[in-house]
Amino acid sequence: MSDTQSDFDRVRGEQREFWNKAAPGWKVMWTSLDSAGQPVSDRLVELARIKPGDRVLDIATGSGEPGITAARKVGASGLVIATDQSPAMLDLARERAAALGLRNIRFVETGAESLDIEERNFDAAICRWGLMFVPGLDAVPRRVAQLLKPGATFATSVWGPPAKVPLISTGDDEVRALTNLPAPPPDAPSPVKLADTRPLEKALASAGFKDIRVEPINVRFEFDSPEAFTAQRRAMSMPFRMMLEKQTPELQRKILEAMSNAARKFADSSGKVTMDNQAICVWAHL
Repeated sequence: MSDTQSDFDRVRGEQREFWNKAAPGWKVMWTSLDSAGQPVSDRLVELARIKPGDRVLDIATGSGEPGITAARKVGASGLVIATDQSPAMLDLARERAAALGLRNIRFVETGAESLDIEERNFDAAICRWGLMFVPGLDAVPRRVAQLLKPGATFATSVWGPPAKVPLISTGDDEVRALTNLPAPPPDAPSPVKLADTRPLEKALASAGFKDIRVEPINVRFEFDSPEAFTAQRRAMSMPFRMMLEKQTPELQRKILEAMSNAARKFADSSGKVTMDNQAICVWAHL
């Protein structure tokens, strides 16, 4: 096995464990995330030209989006296959779909690079905020192209740069100053890894996709208070939780306080925190 393949396998294993551990926090907090993220799901479904009766592939669905939005669009005559490498996140997605009474969406445990599924000839493929965590990015568009019909569309979204995504970056500098931790390497899986979309565009072109387009979209998150923002970060960000658990109780208190203080600059006179964040939609046709 090559060193590169060994590294990819290690990262995949780490990501699978990461998201399995993150699932309980997401179950508590997913309502606010999906409320804010709904415009992105809606836009991806629109860009992928999904219509009633279509067969749709959702990659790295996590807690179920944008697959659930697509399932509502394709209706009873359509089908959505929603995939993810994390069984714990898929359990959450299944629970959500069942609560909504959706019977036209099926969840399959498989990685984004392999997409080991039986179905073929999809009318569209979609992915919301998933490709940033894939170690072998080039493999995803290649595999998607094999599963789509000629002329079909692949629409995905990633996050913009840290300065434009306060949901993710707020408090990071303050926390690093308290813990003396270095910034993560630029090639490490992270929510903002594909803020420069050129590697993704290149991967799409190499896989045979054409007419590649890029569009920013605003995603607004609202929290009742700076402390509520910090609570969501603690619940949903596994790297933050893992770092926090390694600190002394006193340093944990200081870190949480610093995170809340950093969020105060986004608060109004009532204490409500509003953060506008840049997501980026990228789509192309076969």
